[in-house]
Amino acid sequence: MAGESAEKKLYDAATIGDVAAFQQLLQVNPHLLDVVSFPCHRNVLHIAIKQGQESIMEEVLQINQELARDLDSKNSSSLHLAAAKGNVGIAKRLLPIAPEMCWWRDCHDMNPIHVAAMKGHDEVLKELLQMDLFPAMERLHRGQTALHLCVKHRQLSTLKLLVEKLGHLVNAQDDDGETILHFAVKSSQVEIVRYLVESNCTRRIPWAKQHLIS
Repeated sequence: MAGESAEKKLYDAATIGDVAAFQQLLQVNPHLLDVVSFPCHRNVLHIAIKQGQESIMEEVLQINQELARDLDSKNSSSLHLAAAKGNVGIAKRLLPIAPEMCWWRDCHDMNPIHVAAMKGHDEVLKELLQMDLFPAMERLHRGQTALHLCVKHRQLSTLKLLVEKLGHLVNAQDDDGETILHFAVKSSQVEIVRYLVESNCTRRIPWAKQHLIS
């Protein structure tokens, strides 16, 4: 069991990226990473990723790569956290270690691709799509696609990126029979409606052009 002082020092080192302090703590207790757990069931790798501390991440992975597969209390993996942060360097490092994390769902039923799409982190999304397109096709709440998620969160550039890769989902309907164009029109997202209209995605909703013009 790690002492409270050692636990706090480890947390501080991971948060600010103090590699020297991190290494010193591990010299005193080589098993420190295995016994310390922070709030929300996060390990030290989770903390480093949330703070964007790539140097600490590297130190942790050199010692125990299995920590990359740990889930926190929200069922978020280390790749979920990297996707939410938008740190492409961390995402690149994690993917070869556990590519299966692209499929894992958090407490909101989203995989890391969904998270990156929702947040509009295009560069991370490109890396995840390069690894595997199939997780991006996974349906969300009420049958919505990752494209629905982009429209819902007003992420036009991310939507364009996904359409390039998953064009066959442009006219996909959710459980309520709504396409992404329905979503965009209902929420008066003129730029997204214009993009979809100009991309010839209006065949299911003939009145979309009139809405755009008006």
